[in-house]
Amino acid sequence: MNALTQRTKLGLEIAGAGVIAGIVGDALLRAMPWGLNVTLGTAALVGTGVWLVRRNKIQPGPDTAWLAITALLLGAAFLRRDAESLAAFDMMAMVITLALAAASLQGERISTWYPFDYARGIVTAMFSSAVGSLVLLFRDIQWRELPQDDRTRHVRGAALGLLIAAPLLVVFAALFASADPVFGGFLSNVFAVDMESVIQHSFLIVFWGALTAGYLRWGMLGKPVGLQSPIAKPIQSVLPLATALALLNVLFLMFVVVQLRYFFGGASLVEETSGLTFAQYARQGFFQLVVASGLVLPVLLGADHLVASGTVVQVRVFRQLAGLLLVLLAVIMASALQRMRLYVQAYGLTDDRLYATAFMLLLIGVFAWFSWTVLRGVRHRFAFGALMQGFAVLAGLHVLNPDAFIVKINLDRPMAERPFDAQYAASLGGDAVPVLIAALPRLGQEERCMAAAGLLSRWYDSTARNYRGDPDWRSWNWSRARAYRMVREHRAALDEACEFRLKGIPHDH
Repeated sequence: MNALTQRTKLGLEIAGAGVIAGIVGDALLRAMPWGLNVTLGTAALVGTGVWLVRRNKIQPGPDTAWLAITALLLGAAFLRRDAESLAAFDMMAMVITLALAAASLQGERISTWYPFDYARGIVTAMFSSAVGSLVLLFRDIQWRELPQDDRTRHVRGAALGLLIAAPLLVVFAALFASADPVFGGFLSNVFAVDMESVIQHSFLIVFWGALTAGYLRWGMLGKPVGLQSPIAKPIQSVLPLATALALLNVLFLMFVVVQLRYFFGGASLVEETSGLTFAQYARQGFFQLVVASGLVLPVLLGADHLVASGTVVQVRVFRQLAGLLLVLLAVIMASALQRMRLYVQAYGLTDDRLYATAFMLLLIGVFAWFSWTVLRGVRHRFAFGALMQGFAVLAGLHVLNPDAFIVKINLDRPMAERPFDAQYAASLGGDAVPVLIAALPRLGQEERCMAAAGLLSRWYDSTARNYRGDPDWRSWNWSRARAYRMVREHRAALDEACEFRLKGIPHDH
């Protein structure tokens, strides 16, 4: 009997973990909306990874531990906040963290990566997780190394016979059932199963099992992709690059001059020149400025790459032009934030506006870090610092509590132009419910009724005459549970909010 090689042994353990993960994934993650199930699933994945690493004495990179802790924290985030957009960003951060953790398991040092390396690591981890289970089964595991006694051969022979007979049984059974309705009824009674449910469970088991096995296989048996950041050839002349950056500076300067003229000139100048109100003017431009600001980063990173191997004079010219561009960009970003302030003051705050503002603040930090690292010749520190700022902004959003913050801002802003949008506030997640219920006495009759109706529609089952509650323990979330409880406790006040309509009392608007 041949002993199993370490690769085959680890491959079999990963395959077994994949089978268990498929069953657990189907049992946990098919319940929506996600909550406790994501926390448990993440903990199971990290725990399995730790167990395999220790059992097989794998030497991971120095960043593996904090990446594993970050993944656990992101999984736990689904237990606390109930904000749809925030959950999407949490899941995006989870994918990035797990992709980087796989590279760290391979021994790579994440904190020294360049931006190109992050793209390489994330893309290769996602692709390898999708197809890695096939590589695991047909290349990594050497099946001929398994014991070949008579019992094993019999089991393998029976399994092969089952695979051969399965399609034949289906075809002949269908023909016989069609030929004889009595026989068809007999088969239906014997095999009384919900095929749609069977197909759904089978798909989810295979999906989560293959994805988990592929991911673990990539981190523990795969080899780091040998791509390196493209080596830039020394440029013959800095003139083309300098010309391009100078023209960008001229364009940015022209825009800055116009912005300063309008914002110092006030609303009258805007209305005379553009025919728009000051609030409309602010509303039109913010998101375009966010996109423009985001595009500057790859431009400057590409330009820095071109002059990386240039002469001292070429590097100095680039840094001077890039620094000027960043100064002008800072004014533009300040203008964008001022536009958003006016925008919110006139139209209210929404989740799109809040997250766009958070992204703009992230860009400000990233550009400041770019100036401190890349423009000072320590570009190897830039990418990791930018990643940490992204995690910090995401953590800040969790502390801010976006949905509750949106309702508070909209309640506190002047309502001369536009009234409080109670219907939108009631459509937000569970975090907004306590703030909205507390504010009901402050609202006019119409807004109070709209808010109460929205809360009851979402959080109370009028047919069953009971608060809804999460239908499944797997979907449990602290904010949603609190929202259900508060709506139940304030049911009488919510019902009274619309009594003026029933009694014919004139409302406020």
